[in-house]
Amino acid sequence: MTTTATLAPPVRMGKAAVWALGLLAISTGALESVVAPTLPLLQRELDISPSTGALLNIVLAITGALVTPLAGKLGDRYGGKRVLIRLMAVVSVGGLVSAVAPNLPVLLLGQVLQGAMIGALPLSFIVVRKHLPAGESKVAIGLVSGMFVGGSMVGLLAAGPVAEALSRHWMFAVPTFAVIGFTLLVNRLMPSDPPGRSDGAGIDWPGMLLLSGILLTLMLALAVAPDAGSQPLVLGALIVLLAAFVTGWVAVERRATAPMIDLRMLARPVIWKSCVLTFVICLGTATGVFLVPQLLDVSGDGYGFGASATEIGFILLPGAVVATLAGPAGGFGEQRFGSRAVVAAAVAIMATALLALSVAHTEVWHIVVGKALIALANGLCVTAMVTSIASSVDESDTGIATSLILVTRVLGSAMGGMLGGVLLTSGTPSGSDVPAESAFVTGFLIAGVVAVLALPVVRTMSKGAKA
Repeated sequence: MTTTATLAPPVRMGKAAVWALGLLAISTGALESVVAPTLPLLQRELDISPSTGALLNIVLAITGALVTPLAGKLGDRYGGKRVLIRLMAVVSVGGLVSAVAPNLPVLLLGQVLQGAMIGALPLSFIVVRKHLPAGESKVAIGLVSGMFVGGSMVGLLAAGPVAEALSRHWMFAVPTFAVIGFTLLVNRLMPSDPPGRSDGAGIDWPGMLLLSGILLTLMLALAVAPDAGSQPLVLGALIVLLAAFVTGWVAVERRATAPMIDLRMLARPVIWKSCVLTFVICLGTATGVFLVPQLLDVSGDGYGFGASATEIGFILLPGAVVATLAGPAGGFGEQRFGSRAVVAAAVAIMATALLALSVAHTEVWHIVVGKALIALANGLCVTAMVTSIASSVDESDTGIATSLILVTRVLGSAMGGMLGGVLLTSGTPSGSDVPAESAFVTGFLIAGVVAVLALPVVRTMSKGAKA
């Protein structure tokens, strides 16, 4: 048995399998990114408000936050390839549901199922590491990561033309067909990896279900907030339910043998500071990601651009390019100057971009530069946070600490997206479909001020290692 386990890794995946995994990453990246440039179009076709439309921006990330830690445990227990293929089957079903969705509830269901792709991407890295030596695995992981980002750019550019030339249904269907085809190719070319040894700890199902309830209730509460005056009892009931979910989740996680999220780690300064900064950066990023396409779409009195979905995709493209470069730049900056310097720069850039957009948003270049700076700040901060966590906790605690950061990212993204949606909905005059300019200004301003308020937390961070 031992000899077999030792000899199995040399039967490594070939280049064809690595490229198949990369092509799968392109198709999933494209499927993930089709909503951003076409969100105003979806709101019109589905007859939904901006606050409701904001749900489409965040449900995929919420599913990913729940699926990712579960995928890692299942991959170790049953084999990475086996779990990866099944997750991609879920993604394919989600893409098909989104493609045929006649209304918002069905489309949301499709997006929830598509969220499994976030758990599949890191799982594919685990599989690559099992089947390739260290040097080759780093190249393969870089290739897959780069092709996923490339796929996101393809989705940004292609979603608008496909939706306008054919229909919104096809912008989901085309990348989904690619996902199905490349999943079958990966299944054929990638060697199977043996199941790992179980650590004896079960999956924290109660914690996962309660966290799902927290995130769902939070979304619903934010969605009904603009109409709180007409339905105060509904909002009050959701707040009570949210408090009950949070209380129950904290109690379960504190007693669980293998908690999904180890809340005791939050007492460590490096953890809570990283969570605060991650929340701030993701709130600012999500606010910008939601408000910018809406601003490009509207045609108000002296503001807005009346851009089509295709034009919005092209305007968002520079930001996607910057996001691709921000990760490597963050890694280099962290190594050269230390994590505190990189995070300080990221938070300052985020605050500057958001505050600048609150006062200057009448020219296309204002939007392009502002969105690019937001993407740069997000990439720099996320890279520095991951590096800081990895170097500041024991190796055995890396997974737990990463889970805390992941949940914080989702909460920050959810709050940012819903903040933008609520402000636009409440800022739309009665009888009009166009939000007031003040709603956009308020959204950028609030997110920018939150970023400024986080700077004192940055100053208390350790500098981090320097080269």
